[in-house]
Amino acid sequence: MSPTGPAASDFPALSAQGQVTFLGAGPGDPGLLTLRAVEALASADVLVAEPDVLDVVRSHARAGVSTPELTVVDTSSTTVGVPVLRDAANLVMEAAKGGRRVVRAVAGDPGLDGEAGAEMLACAAAGVPFEVVPGIANAVGVPAYAGVPLRDAQGADVRFVDARTASDRCWSEVGASDATAVVSTTLDAVASAAGELVSAGRKPDTPLTVTIAGTTTRQRTWTATLGTIAQVLKQAKVLPSPEGHRPVIAVVGERSSAAQRDQLAWFESKPMFGWKVLVPRTKEQAASLSDQLRSYGAVPHEVPTIAVEPPRTPQQMERAVKGLVTGRYEWIAFTSVNAVKAVREKFEEYGLDARAFAGIKVAAVGEQTAAALVDFGVKPDLVPSGEQSAAGLLEDWPPYDPVFDPIDRVFLPRADIATETLVAGLIELGWEVDDVTAYRTVRASPPPADTREAIKGGGFDAVLFTSSSTVRNLVGIAGKPHNVTVIACIGPATAKTAEEHGLRVDVLSPEPSVHKLAEALAAFGAQRRDAAKEAGDPVTRPSERRPGARRRRTTT
Repeated sequence: MSPTGPAASDFPALSAQGQVTFLGAGPGDPGLLTLRAVEALASADVLVAEPDVLDVVRSHARAGVSTPELTVVDTSSTTVGVPVLRDAANLVMEAAKGGRRVVRAVAGDPGLDGEAGAEMLACAAAGVPFEVVPGIANAVGVPAYAGVPLRDAQGADVRFVDARTASDRCWSEVGASDATAVVSTTLDAVASAAGELVSAGRKPDTPLTVTIAGTTTRQRTWTATLGTIAQVLKQAKVLPSPEGHRPVIAVVGERSSAAQRDQLAWFESKPMFGWKVLVPRTKEQAASLSDQLRSYGAVPHEVPTIAVEPPRTPQQMERAVKGLVTGRYEWIAFTSVNAVKAVREKFEEYGLDARAFAGIKVAAVGEQTAAALVDFGVKPDLVPSGEQSAAGLLEDWPPYDPVFDPIDRVFLPRADIATETLVAGLIELGWEVDDVTAYRTVRASPPPADTREAIKGGGFDAVLFTSSSTVRNLVGIAGKPHNVTVIACIGPATAKTAEEHGLRVDVLSPEPSVHKLAEALAAFGAQRRDAAKEAGDPVTRPSERRPGARRRRTTT
C-alpha cells in the first residue's frame, strides 16, 4: 500500500459477471421496504418479480417500469419491456452472467421463500456473486397491522406453520402445545387448518384471527374461534368466492391477544380506511395531499381536470423575464406551482438559472409554491404566516416605501383566469404591478372509461374539490359524481359551484388549504365510523351503500 492510499493493484480484479440481489418486498405495503432495498432497486439493471410483488417495488426502480402486467423488467433497456414466459431462475442467471445488476424481489423475506433459496444455491454453484436484503416476513408484518401481537407479557411461545407444506407431525406438535400458532394458508383452506389443530388437541373455543391482504388498504380481518371460523366466513359471504385462493395469515392461541383486537387494530381503524378518494389534480400537484390521505388509510386516485398551456401571446411574458434580468422589478410574486414552472421554463429557454433572481425579493402564496421555488434553487423571502392565499399574502406584504425600496414594481406571473385580488391589494399598498399571463388553464382530457364509470356509478367514496374550476371541469370531462360519494370542498365559493351542479356538499374546509380540507374529510370519516359503532352497525365505506339509496342530509 502506498503512503497516499491503496492502489488498484492491491485489490483483486472484479468479475465480468454481474450480481444478484435477493430482496424481500415485505407483506404488501410499499412503505415497509427497507432503505437498503430502495438503494438496490434504484441501481438495478434487471428486475425479476411476480406481478403482485412488482406493484410494491417498481416505483423505486429506474424510469420505464410502468406496466403492471410485466413479470420481468429490464430497466437498462431503452425499449418497452414485455412479459417473458421463462423461468425466473434462468432469467436471473442469464442477466447476471451478462454483467448486469439483477434484483430478484420476492414477497415477505427471501429466507422464507423456498424458490429464492433454490435460486441462491444455483448462483453459488455457478459462481455468480449474490447478496440478500431481508424483508419483513408476512407472518410477522400482517399480524402487526391486524392489531394481533404474537406474544404477551409472559412471553408465549410462537410457532410458524405453512399449511401448504405442513406434515401430520407438524400439526400434531403445534396442536399439542399451547403456543401461539401463526398459520400461512389460503382463505378457502382456513377451516381445514382449524380442523387440523382441533384434531391435534386444540380446544374448539381457542381464539383465532384471519387476515387477508394484510398491510394494504384492502386488508380485512375476521375474529372467531377454531370451531366457529367456517361459519364466520360463510356469514361474511366471502366463501365461496374468487378470493378463496388468496393467501391469508391466521393467528391462533389463547395468549395471542386476539380478544383485544378491538383496542389494538390501529390500521383498520384509521378514519378513512380503504376509502377510494378522487383527487382532481395531477400526480405532481397532488403528491403531498395524496400522502396525507394515505396516512388516514385512504387510497387516493389522481385525475387531472385542468391542463396547463403556454399563453396565446408570449411576448408579454418574454418582456417581463427580460425586465427581471435588467433590474426592472423589486419583487416577483408566485401564486401557484404552475407559475413557478412557467417562469422556470422561460428561464431555460433563455439559458438562465436561479441566479437571475439575485437582488430581487421573491414571494410565494403558500408552502407548495415555496417548495417548487426551493426545488428551482430559490428561497422565497415572503410566505404567508397565516392563510395560504392571495389575501394571506397581502396581510404580510410590506407597503411601498420610497426610502427603502429603490424600485416600486412587482412582477406577477399568473394564470389567465386568476382573480384580481392580489393586483388590487398590491396597488393599494403603493406598488406598481406588471400583471402577466404566464400560462393558460384549459379543461383536461377525459379520464379513462373505467374511471368515468366509477365516478358516475359510485365507485369513489369521496372527491376533493380544490376550486370552482375543478368542479366544472370534472363534471364536464367525467360526469357528475354519484349521490353516495362524499363531496368535500375547499371553501364557500367552491361549495356554491358544487351545489349549482346538483351536488350536496358534505365537508367544508375550515381554511382554504388542501391539507385542512383533507383533515376535515378525515374528521368526517372518523365521525361516520364512530356513529356506526355506536349504533351497532358494521363500519362500511360510502361506496358500499346500496346503489340508488338516498343519503341522509347533514349540515356542514
